[in-house]
Amino acid sequence: MGRNQVDIDAILQKWPYQPGTIRARLVRARDGREVLQMRIELGILQMETTHRPDGERPGGADTYLDHLRALRSADRPDFQLTEEQCAEMDREFVQYYQRRVCWLALRQFDRVVVDADHTLALMDFAAEHSPGDDWTRSHEQYRPFVLFHRTQAASLAALENHGPEAAIEAVTAGLEGIRQSLQEGDRPTQIEDDSLVRPLLELRQWVREQYHVGRTLGEQLSDAVAKEQYELAAKLRDEIARRRSQIS
Repeated sequence: MGRNQVDIDAILQKWPYQPGTIRARLVRARDGREVLQMRIELGILQMETTHRPDGERPGGADTYLDHLRALRSADRPDFQLTEEQCAEMDREFVQYYQRRVCWLALRQFDRVVVDADHTLALMDFAAEHSPGDDWTRSHEQYRPFVLFHRTQAASLAALENHGPEAAIEAVTAGLEGIRQSLQEGDRPTQIEDDSLVRPLLELRQWVREQYHVGRTLGEQLSDAVAKEQYELAAKLRDEIARRRSQIS
């Protein structure tokens, strides 16, 4: 065995793999930086906590998406992804998914939202500059799932930081995005029965019951607009804006 080779048997034995469970932890590396680790069946994955999970800087950029954006801005308007660029994008998709599920397991909800937003931006770029419809569809099919993770995390982060009404509003906003994505993807018309929508409806109802929340300001605003009660709607908009300014 070479001088620089290290046996990690003891580490793996102290942190056993559990099938069907995302096992993740935050640890300090030797240089003091925080890194994220995930236990997998055949060992341990280690990821950086910011920017690209593998720590690489493609073309000097923080992420491959940033690198592609720079290429597009310097290239012709009809920029189209090459086969090699598609493969590199897929690497970044997978890495951000792995880190996102770890953040969920660790209840690091704000970090879930950041990584989900990056993945959604990757999807937007892929759709805009795709080499073909098949490649676009192969990625767009996962948009509702990413939105599900984002909505779940955003609502729970809102519950922790801003209270139950904010959590309900986050679920409602996320559900609208998921419904739109499902409809565009020709998923079943009974969206309320979709496996991604149903848990979020249950989460919203749980928050209502657990914290005794009635109609939120946003829901009251929607009701007022639907009933053409514009004076009430204006007052509700002002109150919503006032609350948002307090949060920010």
